[in-house]
Amino acid sequence: MATWTSDELTKIGNADELELASLRSDGTLRKPVIMWVVRHGDDLYVRSMHGRSGAWFRGTLTRREGHIQAGGVDKDVTFADADRDLDDQIDAVYRTKYRRYSDGVVGGVVNPGARAATIKLVPRS
Repeated sequence: MATWTSDELTKIGNADELELASLRSDGTLRKPVIMWVVRHGDDLYVRSMHGRSGAWFRGTLTRREGHIQAGGVDKDVTFADADRDLDDQIDAVYRTKYRRYSDGVVGGVVNPGARAATIKLVPRS
């Protein structure tokens, strides 16, 4: 399995926003959506504010592959289920990284529904 380089982790982890486009069943990319991204250790995560019913989240389930852009990095990725044991830690990273926003805004990604729609981004070779 491919891993992120240190440079990619730093650039994407420091980016405020990430563009994510998932693959349709025919192999074409959907229109990219913009979202927050966080780094925890050597992994990168995104969450759906609308939980598992969010349109872009449902799109990631079609083929579990797509493309991201953030911090000057363009990368094909696999969408993996995040380890639910990391929910509290990922919440803390979101709160720290996006602390300049109100609790109400950050609360959109640190709630039970968003936690259930946490995706680990895995680079593809």
